[in-house]
Amino acid sequence: MAGGLVTALRTLTILPVPGRDAERFSDSLYWFSLVGLVIGTLEAQLARFGVLAGWFEMAAFFALGGGIVLTRGLHADGLADLADGFFGGRNREAALRIMKDPNVGSFGSLALILVMLFKYVCLLELVRYQAFGTLIAGVMLARAGQVVLATWLPYARAEGGTATAFVEGAGWPHLIIALGMAFVFLRIPIGFGLQRALFLMASAIASTLALGLLSRRKIGGVTGDVLGACSELTEAFVWFAAMLSIRFPFLGVM
Repeated sequence: MAGGLVTALRTLTILPVPGRDAERFSDSLYWFSLVGLVIGTLEAQLARFGVLAGWFEMAAFFALGGGIVLTRGLHADGLADLADGFFGGRNREAALRIMKDPNVGSFGSLALILVMLFKYVCLLELVRYQAFGTLIAGVMLARAGQVVLATWLPYARAEGGTATAFVEGAGWPHLIIALGMAFVFLRIPIGFGLQRALFLMASAIASTLALGLLSRRKIGGVTGDVLGACSELTEAFVWFAAMLSIRFPFLGVM
């Protein structure tokens, strides 16, 4: 199990981690929620520096930029590839071929700009209210969303790819443990009440399932790019849902 944590940290972050990788890369899925908690906590601490200086715009930028640096832009790259493939490919084969191209096209560039701007707006609102727990929750639940897709859908490429070992070995135990850990972390140490925790989890699952349905229709499954895009989009959607709940407290999920 320790090898799975090592693999999860090495896959999802740039953090230097001693130890040996898991024999089965899918074992790292058990730890995705924990790694998301670590990334989110680091992003929240970066945001706190800006808030302490009274500079909310910079606090949001620190959190957004810190997340990109900590993950070496892995998920952002997946989002760009997915946008190019899904919107530029006329059929399944064309979409998969475009997604494999390392060059970023017009759709990918636009997707990155729009999603990053959207995330910045959400983060700016969250840091104004010092909702650092919600910031952490979005990052953590985004990684749990990757486990949902890896468990639910098959790998889309017959020839395999970089995420094949994660997806083909994924099963219900990975999903149950990842979601269970995410729920526990929302309660302890983040400290949300039951209603708030369930609301944020439901937001993350809704976003993840929507992307999964689109991916199944477009390419018949998932790839590493889809998992990366899931992280970016789920993170954004959870922050947006939380922002709405802060703006409109009559929703009753504060």
